[in-house]
Amino acid sequence: MDHELTRRELAASAVAAAAGLAGGAAGLGAGPVVLGAGPHLLLDDALIESSQGLERVVTPPDRLPEPVVTGPVDKCFQPYVSVLREAGGRFRIWYGVPESASQSHVATMTSADGIRWERPHRVLADPGHIQFGVSILDDGARERDPVRRFKYGYWDDGGLQIATSPDGLAWTRMAGGPVIRHDHDINSIHWDPIRKRYIALVSSYTTGPTWAGQRRIPMQSVSDDLVHWREPWRIITPDDEDPGETQFYCMSGLLARGGLLIGLVKVLRDDLKVDNAPPGGYGLGYTTLAWSRDGERWTRDRTPFMDRNARVGAWDHAMTWGDCQLLVGDRAYIYYGGYARGHKVERFTERQIGLARMPRDRYVARQAGEAAGTLRTPLLLPSGASLTVNAAVDGELTACLLDAAGKPLPGYTHAECVPVRGDGVALPLRWRRHTRLPAGKPMRLELRLRRGKLWALDMA
Repeated sequence: MDHELTRRELAASAVAAAAGLAGGAAGLGAGPVVLGAGPHLLLDDALIESSQGLERVVTPPDRLPEPVVTGPVDKCFQPYVSVLREAGGRFRIWYGVPESASQSHVATMTSADGIRWERPHRVLADPGHIQFGVSILDDGARERDPVRRFKYGYWDDGGLQIATSPDGLAWTRMAGGPVIRHDHDINSIHWDPIRKRYIALVSSYTTGPTWAGQRRIPMQSVSDDLVHWREPWRIITPDDEDPGETQFYCMSGLLARGGLLIGLVKVLRDDLKVDNAPPGGYGLGYTTLAWSRDGERWTRDRTPFMDRNARVGAWDHAMTWGDCQLLVGDRAYIYYGGYARGHKVERFTERQIGLARMPRDRYVARQAGEAAGTLRTPLLLPSGASLTVNAAVDGELTACLLDAAGKPLPGYTHAECVPVRGDGVALPLRWRRHTRLPAGKPMRLELRLRRGKLWALDMA
């Protein structure tokens, strides 16, 4: 069963399934869309009835120039990492260190800022034999048994293994063997706060009707207890639009934003090599976005979100694979694996962990140049009193509220809107006579933007 949807199919069929969006969407013949608590990101067209003069632009985060976890010093040798914030704001990182090419252990460090780590690293005792993977959750108050507060997912013995810990340091295997069997050695576990259940993303090396030969693809399962799982299903697969031997080295880094789950897809091209690769040193990779509005069907972007570093000789020149997203105030920290010269080249020294950062929710913008562009939503029923926008505006942005017939509401026209200028994740929409939305009225929101980028709306 293939749950992957194109952007157009998802926008047409799954809007009503999103948390915070209920009542249908434009063109579906249902009532107004209830606009609940956000943010409401503009990754797809689910909240766009029409748009003119705006370009959809994927906006990559800014990466630090050097790795934050190294191969030579910290012994990192995998592109898999988990970073959490402890009480008091300190960061803790877990990553894989090698025993051999096919066995690893878990190492950990702490940091005050998520960048500079207190060394040396500490290698933890294994809950059992570990091949690959460092996917760790802090269930906190969700877990009634404090001995099992932290959860750890990894690959060994043909599938997903689960271990638990009271402190993220001492681990005990949760089941007697794999809880999900799958045939490729990459997996991760996540908490879905929208549907309040666990998600497993597991990799399969398999054939399919839309690609030639065997390829790596991600599959998904869900569980209430981390032990009993639904049969995994395919969520992202290659097709005729993908060049060469495109593969998807699983997906990770899930982050819930409003009604969306946003993931990071590791794209692999093992049929290519970079300019400074040694003989036989094939393999380059980059990261694209994927998102789901129902927690089961996913849309993937084809445009790289984090491309490999173009600078020859850079530590992440061959591959840039996003693996962990963490909100830190109004910023998103994205930890990623970087490879210098190829997929299998010097894996114990040239695979390292980097950090990229961006203001929260700024994955995909609707961008306008000198000529103003407009965006109109379907009919909305706002659940709150005011709206903010996540935007960077050199020119100006104005808003107009329209009734069900498309006529401007008195006092809420573009001419009466206080122009929005500047750069912020929560810039308020105001009118000269109104700072609050009219209560209980279905309305369309029309935004007019000149020289700027718009990433999201939020209900305040």
